[in-house]
This record gives sequence, structure tokens and C-alpha cells, in this order.
Amino acid sequence: MPRNAAPLLRSPVPRAADSDRRRTNASVILRSVLEHGPVARSTIARLTGLSPASVTDYCARFAGLGLIHESATPERSGGVGRPHVPVDLDDSLFVVGGVHVAVPYTTVALLDLRGRVLAERRIGHDTTDPSQVLARAAEGLDALLADASGAIPLGVGVAAGGWVDRDSGTIVDHPLLGWREVPVREIVGTHTGLPVHVDGHARALVNGERLFGRARGSRSVLHLFVGNVVDAAFATNDEVHHGPRSQAGAIAHLPLRGGTEPCDCGRVGCLQVELSERTLCRRAREAGIVDGVNPTHVVAAAERGDPVAVRLLTQRARMAGRAAGLLLDILNPETVVVTELGVIHREDCLRALREEVGDARASAVVPTSFPDSVLAVAGGSVMLDVLFRDPLSVSQATI
Repeated sequence: MPRNAAPLLRSPVPRAADSDRRRTNASVILRSVLEHGPVARSTIARLTGLSPASVTDYCARFAGLGLIHESATPERSGGVGRPHVPVDLDDSLFVVGGVHVAVPYTTVALLDLRGRVLAERRIGHDTTDPSQVLARAAEGLDALLADASGAIPLGVGVAAGGWVDRDSGTIVDHPLLGWREVPVREIVGTHTGLPVHVDGHARALVNGERLFGRARGSRSVLHLFVGNVVDAAFATNDEVHHGPRSQAGAIAHLPLRGGTEPCDCGRVGCLQVELSERTLCRRAREAGIVDGVNPTHVVAAAERGDPVAVRLLTQRARMAGRAAGLLLDILNPETVVVTELGVIHREDCLRALREEVGDARASAVVPTSFPDSVLAVAGGSVMLDVLFRDPLSVSQATI
């Protein structure tokens, strides 16, 4: 090449590829520690296919950031040779905040790096104004953090039903709350001063199940969330499907065989109006079982032996089973996780749901792994998924 010839410009693609590779390597190593710890570095190398030197380097960086620590007891391979010092997740330093916005209340919580709920508070809605609801949620988080002396918050995850755009951090449309284009990330971030990530609660719970629950190791997972809002999420090969502007999983108007409830859309038997907790409570009031709008009171009546309450809950579970069966037909996931009140608390409801799905596929359907804290885990899992996908960036930005 002549001396005065301009050198070829290097493409920026390799740099981006290197960054993606480093992020992926960091993710698979930290998740291996989460899943298998205490675990030797040599075992991590074997499990991930990465070189021992690379694993050692990443583990040193994680230890320096306070994400992992060495186990107190070294292990010898076959009783001979140099002892291996296992590493494990350090869940003593960092926490994440979780916020779940439901129709009647907001749940705020602190979770450790294993997805365990350390503290939780429920804040009733005396208004549906989004600015006030989210400001009160931020105040609730501040109070929990004040009681958790020494804990370092990595960020806040916010989950909700309806149409939630993860990329913009916006609740685009939540008809039951009357919210449209609410900049959740901006509002909560302003109040807390922390990084904030936002997603739909069904997608958040898919990530929680993959990281900490029954779906760990499943190649494809479907989550069906049945509350006041009814929606779904699907993940395959460790990626949750979002679709354009995160609109995937909107199944509220899926027609349900045997449905009788009129929907605002003009049809009868749409999935959400048929299965919503509002419908359950209205039917229970009409039967004289409860006099309010709390669906757990229907479960309590069933526990006391009320046959009508039992029938309402098992019928609802069967209808949820029909919905799960439809989604199984379309997506054919390896695991189906159902979050539904009766299925969580009653074996007869789980049996009814599985019977409706059918014997051949019943074993694939399981209740949520977080029966006592599912909404808190939904919020926290939004942030924890971000951490385990890009642990070095999240933790370095915080420190």
C-alpha cells in the first residue's frame, strides 16, 4: 500500500460483538453461580464451556463488586491435589426494589439476589392518579430501605398488567386503572434516584420462574396470569417474546368456550371478563358468600367448607385450564406456569385446571413458584433479570 494511502477504517461491528460476548459470558457465569453454588470455578468452566482463565477472571471481578464470595470450606477432588475453593452468590450486600401495580393496591418490596422477598408492604389505592400512586410506591420503597440498614439498592423493577412498553418504561394502556402513556420509569426514577426498569407482570414472572423457580432449565415457558388483569407471556431459549412495543401477551379478548360474561367489546365470554377477580367476587356476592371485593374471602369461604365457594373456584380453575390449553395448542411450551388464586391455594383447583388441559399435557402445568409473594417477586424480577443479563454494567453503575 502506498505510504500516503489512507488506512482502511476498522468496522465498529467487532467492538460491538466483543461487548455482546463479554456481557453474555458474564451472564452465564453469574447464573451458573446462582444455580449451582457453592461451585468450583473448574465446574463453572465445564458447565459453561468457557476457559478456566476466563471464568477465574470474571469471578474475580464479581467478587470485587460484592456479587459473589468464596465458600469458607475448600473442597478436594477425590481427596488429593490442590483444594478447590467454591464460589457462591453473595446475597448479603445488594438488594433490589420491586413494585407491582395492581388495580386495588400497589405492592412494594425488597428482594435479595436470589429473588427472596426480604420486606414487603401493600399500599391501597385511594386514587388512581398515576403520579400519586407511583409517588406513594416510591415513598414505600424508601421506608423499606431505611429499615434495611447497610443494604445497597441496585435499582427498582416495576411490573403491572395491561400494555407495558419495556423499552420506553411506559405503561401504554391499563384500562382498569384508566392509565394511558404513563412514563413510569421517569416518575419512579425521579422519586427514588435509582435506575428503574419496567415490564409487564406476566413477562416479569416468566423471568422470575426461569431464574429462581420451577421453570429453571426449561427450554420454553408460558406464564398465564389470572387476576383482575388476565395476560400471558412466552419465553423460548432464555428470551421472553415482547413483540413490537412490548404488546405481546395481550389475551384479554381471547374467546373462551363456555363463557357467559358480556364484555365491553360487545362479545360474550372474552377471557379477561370471564376470569377476572372482579367477576369472581361479583358472583360470590350474588350467592351471598361475601359482601366485598376481596377474592381471598372466597378462598376463605371454601376453606370453611362452603360448597358454593368451592364450586366458583373450581369452575374458574377449569376455565383457566381451557385458556391454558388453547395457549398450549398454539405455542407448545415445555412448561406452563399458572398464577391464579384458586390454583395457588387449593389442590382441587389445580386438579380441575389440569383435567381441563388434558392428561397428556397435565404434568407440564404447574402453579407459580411464589405463592406467598408473587406480586413482590414480579416487581423484583424485572430488575433481577436485568442484573443477571448484564451483571457488570448494573453493579458497576451502582457502585
